[in-house]
Amino acid sequence: MKYINIDYNVPFYNFALEEYLLTEAPEDDYVFFYIHKPSIIVGKFQNTMEEVNKGFVDSENILVARRLSGGGAVYHDSGNLNFSFVQKIGNNDINNFAKFTQPVIGALNNLGINALLSGRNDIVVGDKKISGNAQCYQNGRLLHHGTLLYNTDLNYLVRALKVKDLKIQSKGVKSIRSRVANLIDYMETPMDIYAFKNHLLDYLKQTGHIEEMVLDDNVIEKIEKRALNYFSTWDWNWGNSPKYQSEKTAKFECGIINVKMNIDKGYIQNLKIFGDFFTSENLENLERLLIGVKLNKENLEIRLSSTNIESYFNKLSNKDFIYFLISQ
Repeated sequence: MKYINIDYNVPFYNFALEEYLLTEAPEDDYVFFYIHKPSIIVGKFQNTMEEVNKGFVDSENILVARRLSGGGAVYHDSGNLNFSFVQKIGNNDINNFAKFTQPVIGALNNLGINALLSGRNDIVVGDKKISGNAQCYQNGRLLHHGTLLYNTDLNYLVRALKVKDLKIQSKGVKSIRSRVANLIDYMETPMDIYAFKNHLLDYLKQTGHIEEMVLDDNVIEKIEKRALNYFSTWDWNWGNSPKYQSEKTAKFECGIINVKMNIDKGYIQNLKIFGDFFTSENLENLERLLIGVKLNKENLEIRLSSTNIESYFNKLSNKDFIYFLISQ
């Protein structure tokens, strides 16, 4: 595995690096860590305006960035350590969060912190979430990245994010603040975040072969150009927030799905799917497929007869998806 030691503290650059490693870099396994200035990171399929407290974000100069993977919105600051793995995998490793969180959990256990994987993609200590993880799969390669709440300003986290009641209720807690904690509070001998990063890296070196890799100037130039021309643009980070006349939201095993539609004379004229789910499929193909169909059970069954909805939304059947679309 190649370790890339970089010091970008702006998410647009780190996401451009992730994209490069996922799609263009020589076939190898990669890992790198990063710490961001205050930022909100939204999932690929989320509606940014519905996830961000924009007034607070603007007043506090908090960056907003969209990542390549699905999942929910998270808050980053200088007390949050983030990690990214990019590896060649088989189909059985898609949505296998246990495999990629195991080294991180092992490093935390090595510090005497009783961390474990919980639910779909969280690392917890007791009943407190200290890490969220997400994945993106392309052409046999997988990007797995995650957060580690080390010494984050949790009050800013709460004020910067809008968290849907549906998500809070599904976790059985009263508020998002009551559900999260910082790792430093569980350490007998606290260290600064950079020493903590070095501990994680040392643990990875002890459990597998890792060598440092230096990016050449041409690659750095490509990454920085992509960051400026794509990942930092309004269209990528905010532009996926249209207005629709009809909306349906529900939580499934795969996550929250939110569908916004324009309906005319019973037919779907426009449709956009949002949510904190993960998918390895091109969601735009499903959206295009549904446009023009009459919004009833029979016509949706016909239109989706050659489509396996579970390939888009893990463990969601065609029957349940159709019922979701037509329910009041």
